[in-house]
Amino acid sequence: MMISKRVDPPGSKKLKVAIIGGGPAGLATAIELGKLDFVDWTLYEKKPAISELGTGITIQRNTWRMLEFMGAARHLSTTDFFRPDHVNGHFQQHRNGRTGQLIDEQRPRADTPPHRHPCRAHRAKLQHALLRETDHSRIRVGKKLARVSRIDEGTRLRLLFEDGSTDQVDILVGADGIRSVVRHFAFPNHRISYTGATSYRTVVGLDEATRINGLVQAATFWHGTDGKWIYTCPLADNGFEITARVRDPSHPHERVSWGQDAPVGHFTDAFHELAPPMQQLLALVTRVQRFDSFAGERLASSIDGRGTVALVGDAAHPLSGAFGAGAGFALEDAYVLGGALRWAHDEGRPHARGLELFDRVRSPHYAALYRVLDEGALAERELAALRLSADEEIRYRVERVWNSKNQWMYYYEADHVLGDAVEEASTESPAVRARL
Repeated sequence: MMISKRVDPPGSKKLKVAIIGGGPAGLATAIELGKLDFVDWTLYEKKPAISELGTGITIQRNTWRMLEFMGAARHLSTTDFFRPDHVNGHFQQHRNGRTGQLIDEQRPRADTPPHRHPCRAHRAKLQHALLRETDHSRIRVGKKLARVSRIDEGTRLRLLFEDGSTDQVDILVGADGIRSVVRHFAFPNHRISYTGATSYRTVVGLDEATRINGLVQAATFWHGTDGKWIYTCPLADNGFEITARVRDPSHPHERVSWGQDAPVGHFTDAFHELAPPMQQLLALVTRVQRFDSFAGERLASSIDGRGTVALVGDAAHPLSGAFGAGAGFALEDAYVLGGALRWAHDEGRPHARGLELFDRVRSPHYAALYRVLDEGALAERELAALRLSADEEIRYRVERVWNSKNQWMYYYEADHVLGDAVEEASTESPAVRARL
């Protein structure tokens, strides 16, 4: 998408922006705002260093496109990720975990070029690639946001950090995750809660895992009853990823969304029904972390309506890891936000109009994603009434909830949608343009 660039007179006041959060959402936003010479941005991260927790992440076609636009794709080499077949790409299998039987296999769409085939990488690899494209001189670590208040009749914001330092900004970008402080400021009545599902993540040795008879070298979901599953996939650096999800509504431990060490036995006992290859794999686990899943209702908007706050990533769409593509969605948010602010600037409009254009593009996309979740919840309710056998239950769930028709979001092209929205906004009637 090409947008003409307006040159500001020397000495013009820049748009001051604070980005809260140094994960993929925050770094991608920093990269995109760094392309705008009328923006003066600073990124604040509460941890003492930019780092990433967790194990593996799937880089889908839509994510590759965003990484290319941001310049970060060139920092990922084939040694950084697992892609099993350069001809067929990263294919994903769904198996009955009790029997090992293959139920479904999903491959990239035929028009996907090889360099955009999905792959599996450690989260730290993606973080590092984005960080290499970010201006480090504008990053402040050890800065935990404590309070936000409005100043200048509500047109600007004052930020107070726990160490006593402050900042004053025109726009506050919340890239601070599922428990977003920025979201709470903009939408104080919005709540997140434990979903009843808990994930477990660990990595074992690749050499040991590959010696297990029946353990396939593909990204594989091994489905059990009651919606539980284990996801397995090789990683770079001689690792083999194990990620699992179970329904765990009654366990007495404190619920936290970040990783905490958990008893290995509590994890492995939940999957006692699975086939021998999976039991052998679980026997290799010596350490595991638990991540309780939190989610909230869909926000009707990702902006505060006053031209001062925009939410990106999990702060904007608390989906609790649904679709396994949160980083990709975050990169799309950042790309659209940067493009929308550029459009407003080049059109000579207030930056608030740019935020409205950003929301016009992204909110309908998230509404569509939540509809997919609603369809999955309906399928689960229908399944509960059918009284199927264990193997019939597993097949029904894979065919209804995990089918290929719900893969459209991996082929979404945010740049084209933004381009269409810019063209529409630029040609609307004066009355409509006055509102945007």
